[in-house]
Amino acid sequence: PSAKMGCFTFIKVMMILFNLAIFLGGGTLLGVGIWVTVDGQSFLDIFGALSSSVLQVVNVSYFLIAIGAILLIIGFLGCYGAQKDSKCLLMMFFSVVLIIFIAEVAAAVVALVYTSLAETLLTAVVTPVLKEKYGADDRFTYIWNATMNEVHCCGLNNYTDFTDSPWYREKGTYPEPCLVGGSLPFARPHLCGCLLQGCFHQILEEIKTNAGVVGGVAAGIAALEIAAMAVSMYLYCELDQK
Repeated sequence: PSAKMGCFTFIKVMMILFNLAIFLGGGTLLGVGIWVTVDGQSFLDIFGALSSSVLQVVNVSYFLIAIGAILLIIGFLGCYGAQKDSKCLLMMFFSVVLIIFIAEVAAAVVALVYTSLAETLLTAVVTPVLKEKYGADDRFTYIWNATMNEVHCCGLNNYTDFTDSPWYREKGTYPEPCLVGGSLPFARPHLCGCLLQGCFHQILEEIKTNAGVVGGVAAGIAALEIAAMAVSMYLYCELDQK
């Protein structure tokens, strides 16, 4: 019994420390996200080289707030639930992590199976917006330029996405990130005739190139989530027997 009690106490302490770290990490991410949202300019001034594009600052701030809030909730439920021996909070912790785990698996399956469908849907939605807003909406234009410069791509599918856009009608040429030393967009000067790929294809290529890293990170996160669920269920069952 004493060995079992010692094991229970050790796992409980580890659960508290692990979730305390998650809680603090979530709080930090939430704080940074709110700071970037409220005062993006000073964030840019401090981390100028690291956050050169407005796209990264605008989108990442909301992403950080969302992730930070989720981590805060998970950390609180796990830490407080284990500390107070609360079966209710432990079950809530287990449920939240399980939902996130299922959502991640579903997203991965959809991404793998429906890549072409995603491309079709994105093309149907994004291309008309590009033709309507690029060159007319300054912020939209800046965000797209920053993205294309960052990823080394042109449009969603290719340079023709900008044909008939306000930019093309006004200037009679394609956006600067699409043009490499000529009137038509070339990806690499030494491979003349190789048209610069659209951002969707380019991002897919980046993911495929770094598939090992992406897979490793995903597997690591999944393993942590499974371990967290197993530990919370162990504590729950032990409390049940008391």
